Amino acid sequence: MEGLILEIQRMSTEDGPGLRTTVFLKGCPLSCAWCHNPESLSPRPQVQWVGSRCIGCRLCLAACPRGALSVTDGAVAVDRGRCQGCGACAAECPAAALERLGTAWEAARLVEELARDRAFFETSGGGITLSGGEPTLQPRFTGAVLAGARAQGLRTALDTCGLCAWETLEELLPHTDLLLYDVKDTDPASHRAWTGADTTRILDNLRRAAALAGAAGRPGEIWVRTPLIPGATAREETVRGVGAFLATLPRAAVTRWELCAFNNLCRDKYRRLGLAWPWAHAPLLEEDAVGALVAAARASGVDPARVHATGSTRIPGDVPMEGGR
Repeated sequence: MEGLILEIQRMSTEDGPGLRTTVFLKGCPLSCAWCHNPESLSPRPQVQWVGSRCIGCRLCLAACPRGALSVTDGAVAVDRGRCQGCGACAAECPAAALERLGTAWEAARLVEELARDRAFFETSGGGITLSGGEPTLQPRFTGAVLAGARAQGLRTALDTCGLCAWETLEELLPHTDLLLYDVKDTDPASHRAWTGADTTRILDNLRRAAALAGAAGRPGEIWVRTPLIPGATAREETVRGVGAFLATLPRAAVTRWELCAFNNLCRDKYRRLGLAWPWAHAPLLEEDAVGALVAAARASGVDPARVHATGSTRIPGDVPMEGGR
């Protein structure tokens, strides 16, 4: 039982309660225009170039078996049509300027690795989180890791966009203590324009998961997360729509609704992959703007105490700086 892992991030405080070890899996069914983890979108291994490390030796060019690398004005370019992510160039690079994104892990071995952090989980009330990308794209592997972690006494969280067959999610939920569920928008046309997919299955799966949380005890609880993206979802209309939907779910199911303020810290990820990003120079949202969206959320029909804002903002009047404060 193997899965393709992008990264194991320890000491995370943003993927559930307490200190957590978050496993990011490769592959996602959505194509969100603002995606903060573009290296996780492809379900296959990839190679990225970190220019600040490059010493210009050009050993990578000869190492690539498919001739996918070239150098222009000192920058290494990767022909994505040719590159198969084999990592031969990364293995040859003496400065680690080329990196292979995606490593195969056996489920049992990954559980053993995660269990090494038990002391941090026990003292902080944390646990493990499977994220991505989208973990439900590797359902058997994800299920094996979640089940193995719970057998080790570790608390588990599954972070999902919800775009999967209900049967897939249903099989994973018995091993899930906390379900982190993205609801980016409830308007079908808007959601499709920004993410490439309709809302129907996503909202229906959340409705079913919320019913299970009350009837079967798994997931133990659900946290909904809505990204606040300038020019896209950072609108009171969007927030009110999500809140109105959440208000129709069993009251005890969703214990936390996070409004996640935009950040542009992922710009370098796009550069390393040779991609453009429309929000590369967008400033952080102003503190007052996020406050207004929180107020709209708390007035939308959900329990106001369960609405929380996360992420950095800038003070009104500040000159927008690249990268924010």
